[in-house]
Amino acid sequence: MTTARSPLTESYWPGEQGEDIWDVTIGDLLRNAATTVPDRLALVDAVEDPSARRTWTYAELLADAERAARALLARFSPGDRVAIWAPNSADWIILQQGISLAGLIIVALNPAYRSFEMEYALKQSGAAGLVHADSYRGFDMRAVIDEIRPNLPELREVISFSDFAAFLDSGSPETELPRVTPTDPIQIQYTSGTTGFPKGALLHHKGLVNEARFVAERAGMPDGGVNINAMPMYHIGGGAVTSFGTLAKRGTFVILPGFDAGLMLELFETYRGTHTLVVPTMLIALLEHPDRASRDLSSIQTIMTGASAVPATLVRRTVEVLGCRTSILFGQTEMHGVISQTLLTDTPEDQSETVGRPLPHLEVKIADTVTGEVLPLGRDGEICCRGYQNMLEYYKMPEATSATIDAEGWLHMGDLGNMDERGFIRVVGRLKDMIIRGGLNIYPREIEEFLQTHPAVGEVAVVGVPDEKWGEQIAAVVRLAPGAERPTAEEMRAFCRAHMSAHKTPTYWSFIDALPMTPTGKVQKFVLRDQLTAGEIPMEKVPGRADAPRS
Repeated sequence: MTTARSPLTESYWPGEQGEDIWDVTIGDLLRNAATTVPDRLALVDAVEDPSARRTWTYAELLADAERAARALLARFSPGDRVAIWAPNSADWIILQQGISLAGLIIVALNPAYRSFEMEYALKQSGAAGLVHADSYRGFDMRAVIDEIRPNLPELREVISFSDFAAFLDSGSPETELPRVTPTDPIQIQYTSGTTGFPKGALLHHKGLVNEARFVAERAGMPDGGVNINAMPMYHIGGGAVTSFGTLAKRGTFVILPGFDAGLMLELFETYRGTHTLVVPTMLIALLEHPDRASRDLSSIQTIMTGASAVPATLVRRTVEVLGCRTSILFGQTEMHGVISQTLLTDTPEDQSETVGRPLPHLEVKIADTVTGEVLPLGRDGEICCRGYQNMLEYYKMPEATSATIDAEGWLHMGDLGNMDERGFIRVVGRLKDMIIRGGLNIYPREIEEFLQTHPAVGEVAVVGVPDEKWGEQIAAVVRLAPGAERPTAEEMRAFCRAHMSAHKTPTYWSFIDALPMTPTGKVQKFVLRDQLTAGEIPMEKVPGRADAPRS
């Protein structure tokens, strides 16, 4: 827990100690819960049809996880990489737990991957096994595997989730499970690869267990809490932050096959859900869904959100409409997920304007982007972290690893932010998203936060587009709020100019039905930028005065 401390004198958080770090593995968490609360509901496979849902107590979950581990050890050796390519299901979790007990390493793959992406990830990770769904949203996944398998000599075993019951029965009960240590690697998590080939962050048990546990504690999850999860399991949010946080609290994990706002609302009511993690686009869909008003959502205690900018208006609306608390999360896969988080007791202003203070046992600094030196309080720079949460490496990518983790152990996140004297962090954008207009650095997040206050704006993304005179100009792409009348570009510019300086006011405006998103709800700004530049999305130009930019 964060306690009172002396004000900071520079943008450096020395690493608050708080509670001790648990020196345990993921398997240790499961065994502890199965020993102490064996009959407590641990897992719900929350498919849409209630009659088809399956449940596990902690004793049953451990038994199935051990069966999975023994089945895996009949095929693989500790340290081997086993890929999972499938949408959410309870079987995904059982397999994940089995991999952890067997001392293997998960390669978590997006079910939306196609042949090129699959071949790259399986080859780069040296995966010895692949467990897959047969199809995903009408896409034949088996056909992709048949196509690329001849190019993957290290891939020895391919197993379908449709044969999962037989797979669980294939191990020997006599097989002894190996000793797994907390610092052993457990997962290779691939980055988005928007600026080149994806990099596989190699993560360890200790990092995943403690980061998830600290997040659950800051979110106020009680022992036995109920987490309703629609975040993808292949993503750090679903596959670690929420799942292992719930496990650390010996709670119930209710897993959806994918995000469906109506189904999620029903599950909150049916299973008396207390907590969830949703990205802003998911949260907006929950608030806007017609079933919300008729559902009993009184059990909801905390909505955790993050992964992209969370507008202040959305924070306030969530608290008002759902009568719950909010906790804002910020982090990165390379840091095992979350690095900072707001407390439930933080003021509404801190909840909506910052991403809280660092988690326990983590050093954070705001560094000059050129020298790496710690900056004065309030100055914008790169957010850098150091501690037990650092990834082990980018798997088999030493140059990429050394470019991200410097000689002093600081992991450079690529995010821009600042820190106040209390240690609260404000994120102002990504280094690669920064717009340079007429020599001035402009952070899209600030403009997006403001535009989100306009009643006609449902979602908005701000990007830079090439300009011969200024280098870049600012373009705002808007998805209208449901039922809102479309404003003119001139009206939007006037709205900005009434509250914002000229050089931050967008010159170009576009109104579209949906923003391009990653499967985890992040706006794909590089796609927007390319579409705008290529003329695929119409832009209305509303120029300001053609003088030098002023603050």
